[in-house]
Amino acid sequence: MALDEMVDGRGGLRPHWRSLLAVLTELTHEVLAERAGRLARTAEEEGITGLLPGAQPDPWRFDPVPLPLPQAEFAILEAGLAQRARLLDALLADIYGPQRVLAEGALPPALVFANPGFLRPCRDTEAETHGRLQFYAADLLRGPDGAWRVLGDRTGWPEGLAHALENRRRLGRVLPELFPSQLVCQLDPFVELWQDALQRSAPISVHHGGLRAPGGVALLTPGHADPSWFGHVLLARELSCALVEGGDLSVRDGGLYLKTLRGLQPIGVLLRALDGRMVDPLELLAEGAGVPGLLDTARGGALRIVNDPGSGFAEAPALLPFLPALSERLLGERLALPGVPTAWLGDAPAREAVLRVPEGWLLRPAFDRKAPPVALSDLPEPALIDILGKLAAKPWAFAATARMAASMAPCLGPSHGPPGLVPRGLIMRVFLAFDGKRWRAMQGGLACALPDGAPVVWPSSGARLEKDVWVLADSPGEIVGAPAVQVPALPIRRTAGDLPSRAADDFFWLGRYLERMEGAARLLRAAIVRLSRPTPTPHEAAELGVLVACLEQAGLLNAETIAGLGRLGLMEEILKAASGWGAIHALLGRVSRLAGLVRDRVTGEMYAVMARGLRNLEAALQRIPVSRDGQALDAATKAMTGVLVFAATVAGLAAENMVRGGGRLFLDLGRRVERAQAVADELACTLEFDGPATQPAQVEHGLRLALELRDSVITYRSRYLSVLQPAPALDLILADEGNPRGFAFQIIEARALLVGVAGAAEASLVGEADALLDEARALVRDVAESLDQARAALRLPVRVRALSNGVAELSDHLSRRYFALLPVVQSVGLSGMEPSLQGVA
Repeated sequence: MALDEMVDGRGGLRPHWRSLLAVLTELTHEVLAERAGRLARTAEEEGITGLLPGAQPDPWRFDPVPLPLPQAEFAILEAGLAQRARLLDALLADIYGPQRVLAEGALPPALVFANPGFLRPCRDTEAETHGRLQFYAADLLRGPDGAWRVLGDRTGWPEGLAHALENRRRLGRVLPELFPSQLVCQLDPFVELWQDALQRSAPISVHHGGLRAPGGVALLTPGHADPSWFGHVLLARELSCALVEGGDLSVRDGGLYLKTLRGLQPIGVLLRALDGRMVDPLELLAEGAGVPGLLDTARGGALRIVNDPGSGFAEAPALLPFLPALSERLLGERLALPGVPTAWLGDAPAREAVLRVPEGWLLRPAFDRKAPPVALSDLPEPALIDILGKLAAKPWAFAATARMAASMAPCLGPSHGPPGLVPRGLIMRVFLAFDGKRWRAMQGGLACALPDGAPVVWPSSGARLEKDVWVLADSPGEIVGAPAVQVPALPIRRTAGDLPSRAADDFFWLGRYLERMEGAARLLRAAIVRLSRPTPTPHEAAELGVLVACLEQAGLLNAETIAGLGRLGLMEEILKAASGWGAIHALLGRVSRLAGLVRDRVTGEMYAVMARGLRNLEAALQRIPVSRDGQALDAATKAMTGVLVFAATVAGLAAENMVRGGGRLFLDLGRRVERAQAVADELACTLEFDGPATQPAQVEHGLRLALELRDSVITYRSRYLSVLQPAPALDLILADEGNPRGFAFQIIEARALLVGVAGAAEASLVGEADALLDEARALVRDVAESLDQARAALRLPVRVRALSNGVAELSDHLSRRYFALLPVVQSVGLSGMEPSLQGVA
């Protein structure tokens, strides 16, 4: 089979492939296969497949063999696509404005009013306003004659730009040998150009409570559960804009604002990575995940939405056959870049032509560009009868695309197949942005290699093999960056309050669950160590009983389940808690989810380390057998040690890689609150005994275990040798300000972090922290001044439990202060609200 992309019409190798194939040949198939494996591992480490334990990996692959295109050929495509973008923008302006193309019969009304992408609330009948389209992409197919044709227009939210940028960077890191012999045009200038255009397109000012302030740029995403979340994170980083969800935004006084800890921050440009029908539950779909009042804000001129929520209308496959005539009417120009031959079956002659030769056409919905086309001639008779019945009932709801084969290009064969390059059909996606004067294309793109027999359409789900598209310059001087842009000087700020409330909440709970998982692992490891000893001493048996109580208190064991169990039964229950589907695994899942939610606010290195560590922990937990032998206990001990190492690694990365403010502040605050509560709960548990017998010995055992759980045994020994007394032990656990595992250290650190959020404004929360610290010191002082310290220590659990409750109340007050947001529907039309912290609580 001929490789169309490599071979010209005379059977010769195209010039732009020669040097690339020479390098690929020198590398050999084995090297290419190894590099492809590295590309896959890199993608996995960066979290493309997600972090949730047990989640099925996305069957996405990146081919190490790029698709080169000469610059002259790409320039023709850029000009044709720029014209097409102007045409679609003019069409959107007319459809949502005066609707002349409908009045003059240039477009059938059924293609407009039956199209779910046509959003009536987006109409503006007063003026024919262009600029509804600022970002555009097209899927291209090279036909048998060697000419490129448009397979589909992407006017709603063109996915894939972030993948194209990241693929280029990964390829440069993993296969640098490919680049020296090629003059590959850069992709970054396109991002810089678009970033500048977005900033310049923002409204001059945003009004709020009489305050005039410039609006920022934000990217509205459906959230972490969306399959395209990874691309949204990358694109937000590339464009240096905020990544937000609907709940992060609020409409006030005709403007759009981001709810942050410091107050309401104005947004002037909103990139819409959300279905247009979902952006405003007040005027569009009620179940939408957007912002009530968003459309009204855009109408008022205080907000620019990119692209316009109604722009998805132009993606309908049934529009393709009408575009040549619309180009003549709206632009006065002949359409330079044709589309794949398409027929709208609402037109009787077109329908008859398709049904007369069904083997030459593929049937598809008229308005759903994601639905794969269906070959009528390949359908079994019952399915054919069914679809023909639907076609007869609603012919306007269907379109037909000419059956064309995609051009072939070499791809690295699968690892389980024969070595070498194999031909695969290709679709290419090219991205364009409007810079305020004209449409500019990114000098490269993204290609998708199709499996044999797959429909010729960009896959919206399932297996996908992506390729980097290279535009090869004719000379080095033609590879230039974006022009320098003059921007106003920015005031220096070092505040922590610019963090969105949702992100602060995610960081806070990530810190809490990391600490909770670490504490659970420490408890389980201590219990496993004692269970692994064949003949435990009475001292060890007593400690095991206290540990079981602590495990019950932490929710790791069920009191009813373990009641009456012997030593072996207890061993099985503890191993279940530590194994692949136990309590530790549940905590791991929460940490994984939260780590995914904050991935746009941590460095790539930190996220990669967390992703790798979580995968390793997942595997270690799955390897723990729930059996009654020493190997199971050993595997569980190693896995729990791995949890402790992971928690320490994340804490170290946060300390060294994150700026002391914002996300780092709330991550650390969550850890301090959780650890302080755990210290109090565990200490109370170790001092609670039934019966008056041997109380001094029990107190000693409990305090010794409390020191072990706080990792403070060595410190105590270095200070007091082997003599264990209640007051010194309690001082180290509760009141020592220098013990990073003690209660006082956590409260002092939490107090400093609260002051770091908003300074003196945190007087109430700081006061709560001071009261907790005073009570901890008083508790130790009372024991130290008692004539019988052991008996005094036995009276402490109630007061220590009160300390734990005080920490919980501090956490609740903090959450209500910063994280508990009003339902967004209540924020529409509110006035007189100053941009203060109270405005987001």
